[in-house]
Amino acid sequence: MLTREWPPDIYGGAGVHVEHLAAELRKKITVDVHCFGEPRVDAIAHTVPGSLSDANPAIQTLGVDLEMVNSTAGVELLHSHTWYANLAGHIGGLLHGIPHVVSAHSLEPLRPWKEEQLGGGYRVSSWVERTAYEAADAIIAVSHGMRGDVLTAYPSVDPDRVHVVHNGIDTAVYRPDAGTDVLDQYGIVESRPYVLFVGRITRQKGLVHLLKAARRFDDDVVLVLCASSPDTKEIGEETSAAVEQLRAERGESSVIWIQEQVARTKLVQLFTHALAFVCPSIYEPLGIVNLEAMACETAVVASAVGGIPEVVVDGTTGLLVPYDATEPAAFEFAFADAVNVLAADPQRAKMMGAAGRSRAVSDFGWDAIADRTIAVYDSALHR
Repeated sequence: MLTREWPPDIYGGAGVHVEHLAAELRKKITVDVHCFGEPRVDAIAHTVPGSLSDANPAIQTLGVDLEMVNSTAGVELLHSHTWYANLAGHIGGLLHGIPHVVSAHSLEPLRPWKEEQLGGGYRVSSWVERTAYEAADAIIAVSHGMRGDVLTAYPSVDPDRVHVVHNGIDTAVYRPDAGTDVLDQYGIVESRPYVLFVGRITRQKGLVHLLKAARRFDDDVVLVLCASSPDTKEIGEETSAAVEQLRAERGESSVIWIQEQVARTKLVQLFTHALAFVCPSIYEPLGIVNLEAMACETAVVASAVGGIPEVVVDGTTGLLVPYDATEPAAFEFAFADAVNVLAADPQRAKMMGAAGRSRAVSDFGWDAIADRTIAVYDSALHR
């Protein structure tokens, strides 16, 4: 298993996926995990070669990938996650003569805003991803929507090699927490309903749209943001300005911005007590964070993009809002309306939360997802 992220350095949905998938796979097969960063007890970690310490981040990534290639001789199959590890899987497969499986968590052609973050490195990451996908023995898409995106972005890929295996959720970890100590810690009062956002500060997550939509939230509704790690200094400053403007318009207490990376145990309690979890993403292959909220019996208000409709059942486990990049204001108005619908009917929100928990348990357990992943490995080994 080749990945950039591994505990304790988890910052996105792909990292969450790898952590839980590897744990479940290890109950069934032998799995070595190779990751970026400092030494771990449960994975083989690789750091940026010293000669590349001042290089563009994309070139540093390639250096780590080559270190991974050099350390993976003797295994039967390589499984890489995100472009950060795709080159290690591709070159490792060629060098060692073994299959390479790619998990498609996102696609570089659908994230053009990353050029803000990586500069010319974005062209490098795009080349890496295309090369790996076109040569992979199997591709695992985390949703049917993502499968369609893969085949559109890379039309030379054989459709028979693209398999759908959804992300999963550990419903023993993500479950309702009736405690309130975390709410107290962050100054969240139970007398006012709040909606919760959890995510990185990046164009993909649609935070700018959420902050504009929040201007139209009902007066009592508080927006709680667990938002950190801006992609660039500029988007961080843009977000800060938007939050301050929202506070000026709706009152200081209308927004609670938690700028640290919140521990999983604390997030569970924040999910549990929220009126709704809000996910205004403009691009989302699946949206594992929506599953986390659902497992905590929380209704979801989300954009109807990518794989989100495969997770959130509109009108049953939450409300979906169509997104059109050419009409952002219409999306923001509709998103605010959806939040206000639940604010006016908290009992309906509770019923959606209960339905979401049931769906998370029945359809997204890691045991079944591990079995489906192993089936993909078998197909790659016997091509």
